[in-house]
Amino acid sequence: MKNEKPKNLKQEPDLILRGIGVSSGIAIGPVFVIDQHGVPIPEYEIPAAQTEKEIKRFHNGISKTQKQLSQIKRKADATPSGINEDVGLLLDAYRGMVSSSRLIRGVEKLIADSHLNVEAAVNREILGMADSFAAMDDDYLASRADDVREVGSRLIRNLLRQHYNPFADAPARSILLAEEITPADTALMDPERIGGFVAVLGGAEGHAAIMARALGLPAILGVAALVGSVTSGDMMIVDGEAGEIVLRPSDKTLQHYKQEAQKQARENRKLKLLRDEPAVTTDATEVRLEVNLELPRESASALDVGAQGVGLLRTEFSFMNRPQLPSEEEQFESLRDLVKKMKGRPVTIRTLDVGGEKLATAFGDMLGVSPNPALGLRAIRLGLKETKILDTQLSAILRASAYGPVRILVPMVSSVTQMKQVRARLVQVEKKLLKRGIKLPPALPPLGAMIEIPGAALSSDALSKVCDFFAIGSNDLTQYTLAIDRGDEQVADLYNPYHPAVLRLIQFVIAAAWRANVPVSACGELAGQPRATALLLGLGLRSFSMSPSRLLQVKQEIRRLSLDSCVAFAEKILAQSEEAAICKLLDEGISSIQPQSSSARRKK
Repeated sequence: MKNEKPKNLKQEPDLILRGIGVSSGIAIGPVFVIDQHGVPIPEYEIPAAQTEKEIKRFHNGISKTQKQLSQIKRKADATPSGINEDVGLLLDAYRGMVSSSRLIRGVEKLIADSHLNVEAAVNREILGMADSFAAMDDDYLASRADDVREVGSRLIRNLLRQHYNPFADAPARSILLAEEITPADTALMDPERIGGFVAVLGGAEGHAAIMARALGLPAILGVAALVGSVTSGDMMIVDGEAGEIVLRPSDKTLQHYKQEAQKQARENRKLKLLRDEPAVTTDATEVRLEVNLELPRESASALDVGAQGVGLLRTEFSFMNRPQLPSEEEQFESLRDLVKKMKGRPVTIRTLDVGGEKLATAFGDMLGVSPNPALGLRAIRLGLKETKILDTQLSAILRASAYGPVRILVPMVSSVTQMKQVRARLVQVEKKLLKRGIKLPPALPPLGAMIEIPGAALSSDALSKVCDFFAIGSNDLTQYTLAIDRGDEQVADLYNPYHPAVLRLIQFVIAAAWRANVPVSACGELAGQPRATALLLGLGLRSFSMSPSRLLQVKQEIRRLSLDSCVAFAEKILAQSEEAAICKLLDEGISSIQPQSSSARRKK
């Protein structure tokens, strides 16, 4: 490496950077760089017998840190910009530091000889290395002390796996900037205060992106050139639709984007005129439109768009950003308030789906360490192993059902046996609540399965005999069908919910539900894409659940479609064997398809 300090981004105005636009809209405001360094570092003595385990934890932390740095480096290398050459040099330096023999030997020695916990050992060794650099006569080498501390902070954060609110002090309407936005981070965001967010890592199908769309926050991910180059207070424009960022915009550029934002606001106002209009095709087929909510506090967004209910309430975010699991009473009060606010509209509550990308520190070592968390102990697998957690949540849901219609959705179902086990626990929980003198509705809430594993999709005929309803989760169904980690940027381009295999599984599930007269909905991101509306209707779907920000767009699409054309469109798409041909048909739209006769319609 040349003995030169990597340069920061140029300071001239109107510097345009590009990333992955994951949530549309335009945000204009000052940057607030999330402080991901100020995590308290614990220090304690470990038993001598645990030193090997602690050293292993240290090496796992190094591996994770190296992986993160490699991800950012790949992003930088893939972007055709001279800026990223400097970023790449900086990242190469970071990778060298984290694997330096001095750091590794020093930390291992502190753990083995002093029985010091790994976080404290890393902190001590990093401080010593930084002091050594700072004391050097060479200005360049002395300046590397900051880089050493940055590497140490990153490594310690990975070891701690702690979440906290890093943007509690962000100014109103600011744009959050971080290396990575986690689902736990997004759970803390208030759309009334935050204008949007940008991150170095992440993809369009990760949970942070899903949360951004649910909250209606413009967001761009995968912007490698931002590493260490933007400071809090810099003015930024985020165009979530185009995936473009403008740093330090000129007055002319600022005016242009303000006009674009006003144009989008006018279009949104026009869409809001559809709020109370029915979602019905031109040939009088009614479609049910509900919303996915990440947090109970988002109920207002469901009512604002005229949703007919909550098709999916993700409950795991209530377990994040806290040291202890929420009590039954706490969960009950949160769910009760949401059910009451929905004013008689049904609320489908998904039981805890934690694991994989959605780690929560309140679980401690309960989740263990899995070589592949997406395939490990998570969702209902965790609930049926840690039955106290599941029973507590079922109890809170049952109590909330006394205040309005509720359905219970079980995530990551893979067998009939699992559904029978959950139903048995639900019956037992009901008995215990009645013994406590708690008033409940005369009948248990409907119990349904999330169809997001190929095994569940192919077993949907059998599952229909033990389920009251199905909800198709297209995000994970795509991931598991194609064996693609949707959070892995190296294979993100292969993630495609329009793959023939995924579409055929969805068709299979819908057909099985129709045969058994079991209600079926789609609640993955596919349901909220107007591009997919005609296809899903043609496959037989009559119930959609999506982010509130997408509902009116989908309703507008439904109202301009005829069911006959949708059926013909779906049949033509299913006849294709290549993804490119399917995408071409979707791009051309339904107008190129000749509708069938009315006898071809599917009616329930």
